[in-house]
Amino acid sequence: MEADELVRGYLVLGLRLGRLVSGFVDSFTGDPALSRAVDNEPRLAPKALADHARQLNRELTHTDLADQRKQFLQAHLTALECTARKLAGERITFIDEVEQYFQVRIRPGDEDAYAQAHRNLDALLPGAGSLPERLNAFRTADEVPARRLQGAVQAVSSALRDRVRARYALPEQEIVEYQIVTNKPWSGFNYYLGGYRSRVAINADLGHRMSNLPHLVAHESYPGHHTEHCRKDAGLVARRGHAEQSIFLINTPQCLMAEGMADLGLHAVVGPGWGVWTEEIFRDLGLRMDGELSEKVESATSGLLTVRQDAALLLHDRGADPDDVVAHLRRWLLVPEPRARQMVRFLADPLWRAYTTTYVEGVRLVRAWLDVRAPGESLDSRYLRLLDEPLVPKSLENQVRDGLSWLARNTSENSI
Repeated sequence: MEADELVRGYLVLGLRLGRLVSGFVDSFTGDPALSRAVDNEPRLAPKALADHARQLNRELTHTDLADQRKQFLQAHLTALECTARKLAGERITFIDEVEQYFQVRIRPGDEDAYAQAHRNLDALLPGAGSLPERLNAFRTADEVPARRLQGAVQAVSSALRDRVRARYALPEQEIVEYQIVTNKPWSGFNYYLGGYRSRVAINADLGHRMSNLPHLVAHESYPGHHTEHCRKDAGLVARRGHAEQSIFLINTPQCLMAEGMADLGLHAVVGPGWGVWTEEIFRDLGLRMDGELSEKVESATSGLLTVRQDAALLLHDRGADPDDVVAHLRRWLLVPEPRARQMVRFLADPLWRAYTTTYVEGVRLVRAWLDVRAPGESLDSRYLRLLDEPLVPKSLENQVRDGLSWLARNTSENSI
């Protein structure tokens, strides 16, 4: 099979699965005629689509595609095969499902680490009342008034966009439109529309905080999803002809890469001191926050990163009652019941049930990879590779392991 034919087969397979699962195709900016052709054909049975994925994976090794493209397509065809097998009714354990989607093997977090994070928060937020009460009071005081949310989002976006455009060249015509929505299982969502345009929906139900907005906007827009789509569209697709990058499919390795990179967007373009930086933006809007304390609180709560993944394991691997999962989230994540139930709603959604792993393992893997950069390699240049290259989790994992081995050898030699 020729390389172009195989890539076309991958795109067709993704579009066909998208006809069976609403929301599975996050974006497709490739040939509209291909999309129309798939829309006009009879829907195929999931088993036939699983067989097609296996066939394409077998043929992949015989193409003349570069190794990096082969790794990308092999990983994604494996994920699509898993989706099709589940649709066909095959029983797959939750842990195996996550691994075939995202190339990571998950396990429960460390409750001792969670307890230490609680102690750190307790020291940061002294006063009367329980720790959950004090944390909730702090977060309530940090909330952006609903009528100010749109303006606050625009102000943060403008400040981040200036930094991103100065560091990572973006097409002149790129633009993000923000829309405030309600009744969604997520806090924010990027709809990439093609032509370097995105529509970002912000869910107003969650009561967004001043200290959270820069993370959210960095994640969805600058330098997160919107920036990644723009640079891959202009580079991999338009200049290098990687047509497989014109489709973005849910529950595939590219999701873990994208979410991990986006969650570290503020770390990449602002870094330490982001709290005071944010405080200054909101001061100009007449809103007051304690940027330094907010940054310390967010740092402490990062020790609770895996709690949400634990909740997914409880729900889908151990068959726990949803009320028990809510209780677990409330105990360790220190969130009020409505927020915990919103999280369980996301975890229970058939499309999104495994997706929490992309945030948890994505952040851990991408941060480790950013941290093992070579001597003299800047964080900017390292992050730019995430925006521009068709990397997959397994390749990052291998590079982290090799980088840590190199550091250990050199440390040992220098100590002799």
